[in-house]
Amino acid sequence: MDAPGAGRARLRVDGVRSGVAPPLAERFVARPESTPDFARVVPGSMVVLINGEPEGEKASCGKPQLAVHAAEALWHSRRVELLAWVDASSRASLLTGYMHAAARAGIEPAGTAEQVAARFTGWLAATTRPWLLVLDDLRDAADLDGLWPHGPAGAVLITARNVPSGQLRRRVVPVGSLSTRESLSFLRGWLSEDPDQRHGAIDLAVMLGGDPCALIHASAVIADSTLTCRDYQHYYTTRLAQFAVRQPNGNPVTPVAVTWLLSAERAEQLVPGATSLQLAVAALLDGQPVPVPVFTCAAVRRSLSQASGAAFDAMKAWEAVRALAHVGLVVIDQSAGASGHGTRPPLVWLPQAVATAIRQVMPPRVFKQAAQMAADALVEVWPVPEPLPWQAADLRACAAALQRTAGELLWTDDACHPLLLKTGQSLEAAKLTHPAVSHWTQITTTSNALLGSTHRTTLTAGRHLAQALLTAGEAGQAVVRWQQLVAGHARLSGPDHPDTFAARVNLGHALVGAGELSDAVAVLEQAVTGYQRVRGLELDGLHAREELAAACQAAGRPAEAMTHYRRVLAERERVQGTQHPATLAAREKLAGACLAAGRGKEAVSGYKKVLSDRQRALGADHPDTLTTLRNLAAAYEACGKIAAALQQHEQACAGYERALGADHRDTLACRRDLATAYQAAGRFTDAAALLRDTLVRCERALPAGDPLTHALRQALATLAEA
Repeated sequence: MDAPGAGRARLRVDGVRSGVAPPLAERFVARPESTPDFARVVPGSMVVLINGEPEGEKASCGKPQLAVHAAEALWHSRRVELLAWVDASSRASLLTGYMHAAARAGIEPAGTAEQVAARFTGWLAATTRPWLLVLDDLRDAADLDGLWPHGPAGAVLITARNVPSGQLRRRVVPVGSLSTRESLSFLRGWLSEDPDQRHGAIDLAVMLGGDPCALIHASAVIADSTLTCRDYQHYYTTRLAQFAVRQPNGNPVTPVAVTWLLSAERAEQLVPGATSLQLAVAALLDGQPVPVPVFTCAAVRRSLSQASGAAFDAMKAWEAVRALAHVGLVVIDQSAGASGHGTRPPLVWLPQAVATAIRQVMPPRVFKQAAQMAADALVEVWPVPEPLPWQAADLRACAAALQRTAGELLWTDDACHPLLLKTGQSLEAAKLTHPAVSHWTQITTTSNALLGSTHRTTLTAGRHLAQALLTAGEAGQAVVRWQQLVAGHARLSGPDHPDTFAARVNLGHALVGAGELSDAVAVLEQAVTGYQRVRGLELDGLHAREELAAACQAAGRPAEAMTHYRRVLAERERVQGTQHPATLAAREKLAGACLAAGRGKEAVSGYKKVLSDRQRALGADHPDTLTTLRNLAAAYEACGKIAAALQQHEQACAGYERALGADHRDTLACRRDLATAYQAAGRFTDAAALLRDTLVRCERALPAGDPLTHALRQALATLAEA
């Protein structure tokens, strides 16, 4: 059994995997000499693989490959029941990986990404089931704030460039180059079919300095030709001599900076006119796994055709990628759709060290062309509607990488590339609230600098930023942003433009969230007056009046709220009909205002009508129907009709459990309401039993410190003192 607080995660008997790890390299060498005793990953441990040599001197050290080898060994020996591979290169990727792992483990997915991640780390800390979590490419330890995994039953394996701060209990393993013996073994394994090609292998192994990527490049080119190791060494030294003794950044020329060029030349011989651009696209995506359709979509085919003067169909574009794989530059993972990813397409991997080396020598013209190709391709293959949050993770990670490497190349004199907007919208859809704030902050800042504060792109990005801030609970900052947007839209389009009115309504909504209720009412009254004067009683004006009604109610002015809601309801019935969802919502809000004003009989009548209409249109267990049922129960309780209130509360609890599950937050909140009603009815024993059971469920299913859990503890304590 899992310990309390573990959540209701249920793992299959044969184990659960989540995330996609890079495929293990062909003829992988386990490094018994250069990295001895690495595989000592035991429960309760945290192992950190870092670069064993100064950054820039040996960037290609193979940390992910060692991590894959260790993870697969634990998985296939059945020493772990949950294996989660998480891209740790950004906060958004971390949260997405945690969400996917939580879903695979059966943990409640409701709420924001941060809330789901908190439940997942809580489960890891408490479960007795063995697990391994791999955090690959951790760049900033701050991205793990509040997300550090731990637990006696599991182990954490991290790959990072440097030792992450903030965690004292860890074992740091520097990973450098292969030893000469390991390098020689690798070369001989690749060249087993023709022993004559091994001539000069030991000299080549020494010259390449044990660089894993360089060894792969050399082995693949030699195996694909009649060259010997000594022949390849000659080509290598010739090309090396063409470089300056030291690179512009002061670091020596790395082996991989030479070997990738030799491999690229061989790939171009195999499929002329396409491999260089495909490789450039992969390099700009900076080591992220790239879905195959990115390389074969129409946008890429058009660019390849324009660059080469020959027609490229999807098959020919794909042949170029296969040529890159043939010479060791990329790896094609055909198994990426396994491990719970459904129809996820195969992925193409280019090592980050190789991507960096390619970008350093890429001509500006090619750089710009490849950036446009990659951005156009990502937009083209992005699914609409978007799938589950973690299934869009590859595209978001590719877009973030392109944003880092291409920078202002994704901007023109008049707009940003649509990919930047698409990425932000995807973060919002995935409930990655704080990453969405960071993304829109960057886009807004860049747009303001490049295009000006009143440019439509700046205003669009600012609108998304303000909404993201409000979602993230930063209502005060959202108010500031909406004030800027009101002024910006007024300067751009005039004070009576629909965009200016909409910004003013959103400002009023944010002011309510920030608790500035008097200001909210004043701003929204101005918006409603403006709509009536300029645009009449259209639907946007009704929305503004609804916001005004909500602000009045929040400000303790229920009579005014009722007046506004009645006008909205009458107009929606006239324009949209009595059964339209917006009309039903307006009627329910009016009932809530009546209840707040102490007019319980009118509230009950309104809720009963909405409940009947929703049961008929949506069914008894639809979330909207259940919400109305809870509201009706509260109205009965306020009117002193306790028996009727109990009946509605019990029906609502049963409905939530059927529709959402026993441990969903809405189910637990409804059970708290029922316990309160039991207490009002004098059924103290039933109330105490229900509160205790619900508290246990909250502690198991919700993050530590959740307000609902705290409220239940207080209710139990109050009941015990009574």
